[in-house]
Amino acid sequence: MTDKMIEIAKDFSRFPAGRFYTDGPYSGQKFLEELLLPMLQETTSQGTIKIDLDRTRGYGSSFLEEAFGGMVRKTRPVSLEEALHKIKFISEEDDTLVPEIHEYMTDAFNDQHNTG
Repeated sequence: MTDKMIEIAKDFSRFPAGRFYTDGPYSGQKFLEELLLPMLQETTSQGTIKIDLDRTRGYGSSFLEEAFGGMVRKTRPVSLEEALHKIKFISEEDDTLVPEIHEYMTDAFNDQHNTG
């Protein structure tokens, strides 16, 4: 089993903000496409990625939805449990972040599977 770690404040930015590249240098799209998706591709099927959300200056909903809802849209997991199992979130500073992220992931999954 291969586990990896992303500390957003250290490995990406203390100032994550915006949804798209055009919204600024540390957008959710940049985080997703340049850090998270490549790491997911390197992680074995049994491995997980731990994401430390602490030590930033906060998160906007647009960043979180694009980064983590976007991850679900891009990877198209077979089940929601698969998506939620692949990434483990760490937040000791804000106990609302992980449930908020799980909601974005759930909404993205449901949107994909309820269309058609």
